[in-house]
Amino acid sequence: MELTLLGTGAPTGLPRPDCPCAACATAVGPGARAATALLIDGTLLLDLTPGAAFAAARSGHSLGGVRQVLLSHPHDGPPVEVPAGLVTPARVPDGGELALLTGHRVRALPMDSPGTGYEVTGPDGERLLYLPPGGAPAGLAETSRPYEMVLADVMARPDALSRLRAVGALGATTDVIAVHIDHDVPPGPELTRRLAAAGARAVPDGTTLVVGEYEEVPDVPRRTLVLGGARSGKSVEAERRLEAFPGVLYVATGGTRGGDTEWSQRVALHRERRPGSWSTVETCDLVPLLAEDGPPLLIDCLSLWLTYAMDEVGAWDDEAWAGGGERALRERVSALTEAVRNTRRTVVAVSNEVGSGVVPATASGRRYRDELGRLNAAFAAECEHVLLVVAGQALALRG
Repeated sequence: MELTLLGTGAPTGLPRPDCPCAACATAVGPGARAATALLIDGTLLLDLTPGAAFAAARSGHSLGGVRQVLLSHPHDGPPVEVPAGLVTPARVPDGGELALLTGHRVRALPMDSPGTGYEVTGPDGERLLYLPPGGAPAGLAETSRPYEMVLADVMARPDALSRLRAVGALGATTDVIAVHIDHDVPPGPELTRRLAAAGARAVPDGTTLVVGEYEEVPDVPRRTLVLGGARSGKSVEAERRLEAFPGVLYVATGGTRGGDTEWSQRVALHRERRPGSWSTVETCDLVPLLAEDGPPLLIDCLSLWLTYAMDEVGAWDDEAWAGGGERALRERVSALTEAVRNTRRTVVAVSNEVGSGVVPATASGRRYRDELGRLNAAFAAECEHVLLVVAGQALALRG
């Protein structure tokens, strides 16, 4: 199947009309996107949007051969003029199937929100899945064969990819194309970076793709370290990197701190923003988790793990530190980094960057600062991807 993306933007396009935000201000040239519409083999049009005929002409195609127009949006939206000679747009009911004379078959998938998802099978058996804006599939069954291509609202609904991965509908070679792109993420390198973390990519309007043809799918880093200062957004960045994956195990190293109301509120806020499919374990025993096979790990955070380890070896007491505490801590850090080097799991770890601030006034504070710097450097050396988050902006230090 040959697929031409007449548009890849949100229903109102990008930039949004009369929107003064920074993302819209920079969405020019290749960053500008019309509302998403897909032309498949010149015969099937998914979503009729304003200017679709002109968009097709600009990409070297025509809507003259279109025999079926299907709508995916949760509502019909503003009236769109149907070009002369084009068939009236329709919608396939959830679970319904449609066979075209061209050999294409279309099946409508139910969504967890208003709208319709379409699975299109070409005459030669290639399959693509197209999801509506803000939608994720509901009630998916296990499958032994992944789609060749998935087009979805990756930025707004990364959990859609998680659900597809969980049932085998999205595999290592599935080409994931982001559509319905809105102004939530600035266009350019930041959009590319966030999509790559989910194993997806974006293409300019007018791009023609061949479904089933090998594309270089973005590699999701297996080990990532996210550094940042207090309230920098490092935990949000770490969580965002795994939103598109199922069954993530969130490893909380901070414990419950009984009686600390403010800490309990922090923990509650973290829990509320995590996907419901994630599970949580509170432990500082990280080496066994890294040695096991299993779903991705999100470790938050290494700085609290270091506090626990320093407590265990008596690092706060100068005599205990000199009498074997320092050596014991080095052994623990070495065991942790060795486990990270050998793990087969996808790992995203969070840690504080404290070495750029005021020098601590106490010897124990300076010792902690120094040991955290050493731990961060050792852990980063074992990671394919290292990020530094400053004011909510992620800067790639490696990868």
